[in-house]
Amino acid sequence: MLIPAKTVRRRLLAMLTVPVVAILLTACGGGSGAAPEAAASGGSTAALDPSVTLVLYNAQHDTLTKEWVAAFTAKTGVKVEIRQGSDLTMANQLVAEGSASPADVFLTENSPAMSLVENAGLFAPIAPATLAQVPADYVPSTRNWIGIAARSTVLAYNPTMVTESDLPKSIMDLQDPKWKNRYGAAPKGADFQAIVSAMLELKGEAATSAWLTALKNNGQAFSGNSAAMKAVNAGTVASAVIYHYYWYADQAKTKENSSNVKLHFFGNQDPGAFVSVSGGGVLKSSKHPNEAQALVNFITGKEGQTILANGTAFEYSVGQGVASNPALKPLSELGAPAIDESKLNSQKVTQLMTTAGLL
Repeated sequence: MLIPAKTVRRRLLAMLTVPVVAILLTACGGGSGAAPEAAASGGSTAALDPSVTLVLYNAQHDTLTKEWVAAFTAKTGVKVEIRQGSDLTMANQLVAEGSASPADVFLTENSPAMSLVENAGLFAPIAPATLAQVPADYVPSTRNWIGIAARSTVLAYNPTMVTESDLPKSIMDLQDPKWKNRYGAAPKGADFQAIVSAMLELKGEAATSAWLTALKNNGQAFSGNSAAMKAVNAGTVASAVIYHYYWYADQAKTKENSSNVKLHFFGNQDPGAFVSVSGGGVLKSSKHPNEAQALVNFITGKEGQTILANGTAFEYSVGQGVASNPALKPLSELGAPAIDESKLNSQKVTQLMTTAGLL
């Protein structure tokens, strides 16, 4: 049977259209703006657009982040505009902006700010290849953000005022009357509130409320961790709850604010041994998701974590195969409690601290 030429042309056109459409869908990644294989790998540098400028909401150390960004741009050509702020200020701004936010990536010093943004449904899942670069201990169970650094809770103390035998075995012991007027903290800071978030998760609301009330009645409030450590060094107060890196950073310089200070690591999975994870996340609303994923991939990879380890932040590196600064007490020796960072509740902590009169 002879098939009309018109029919033959129609059938050939139909055969050619299917693969062309399939190729287009593959290249477009279903409208994501990046090839699926590039997005899944955490951002292949070969697939990145060097004309892009990412917007980074940054609550991490400014110097450290600038070092990360400079190295990332040198490697990829992708530029990054840094907008600096504090943990919860930036987190609340992201929640207020919602899907209209100009931010592509969010970096924090502590986990509660990440949880606040995550609970608002604003993060895109972190690429599997990026997740593989960091041990599970430093990744929330939701896998919507990832650890980029860590810091340990410690009790900074003046050895002329507190002997080793008198040091508290638990951070919870500071509510004992014998510690009245002998310790302090910086309750308005995101660092301290992260510690309280861990206490709430580990000990519950009643125990945390009692501890906060004791701090209000028996402790001394400082404007920040640096001020608290300076007071311990000067003998104004015998001890203070801070993060480890303040002491290490000062020791690496002049020691003028830490020469009379020692650190007590609580260990034993105590709330006072809490290791706070700094987070990195990609906003779901990012207009450049491939480049945004690539930035987080770089920070958590060997190059980014080596920049952290060799820098002056003295935070712990969390990337696979990258040792922290050798001056630090190893993470493996801290005896930190196991906590799912995504469960740290900054809003509840704020309520409890307000009730206790600390905020």
